[in-house]
Amino acid sequence: MQNIDEKVLYERAKLILSIYREVCWSTIDRANDVCDTLICTYGDSLDGALIYLENFAPDEARERFEERIRSLFETKWIIELVDMAMLKIREYPDKGALYCEIISKAYLNRFKYRESEMLEVLNMERSTYYDRKKEAILLFGLSLWGTAIPKLKDFLESAREEEALCYCEC
Repeated sequence: MQNIDEKVLYERAKLILSIYREVCWSTIDRANDVCDTLICTYGDSLDGALIYLENFAPDEARERFEERIRSLFETKWIIELVDMAMLKIREYPDKGALYCEIISKAYLNRFKYRESEMLEVLNMERSTYYDRKKEAILLFGLSLWGTAIPKLKDFLESAREEEALCYCEC
């Protein structure tokens, strides 16, 4: 079994959580920008623009588009990893729902709660809130690196194997 450095796990988990809200916000803008650019540049509908890119666009334009889409998908994977970790936390038998609520309100929701609002909504004393928040972040880190990321690795490996099989059969 691996030795886990609790401080490193906490700091990394907190870092992921602290950027989540901005990542989601910028992803929505980037996705809208990609759609708008496609429609304005290549046609009056998204389908028409995609058909043009696939069949007629210069390689450079297609590669630039593919890079933007790849970036969006990588961001989507990060969001899905966070979602998987949150589902795992919710299943945690001791205070799982509370930990989810703390993380959601502190890091994930669109509306950012102030400390006083968190204490009121959760009906907690300040010291208890910070103890539970630290526990929640640690559990998030364990869920992310112990469950969600290994599942993604397995999925990607099986997808590569399937792709290799399809490539060999052709």
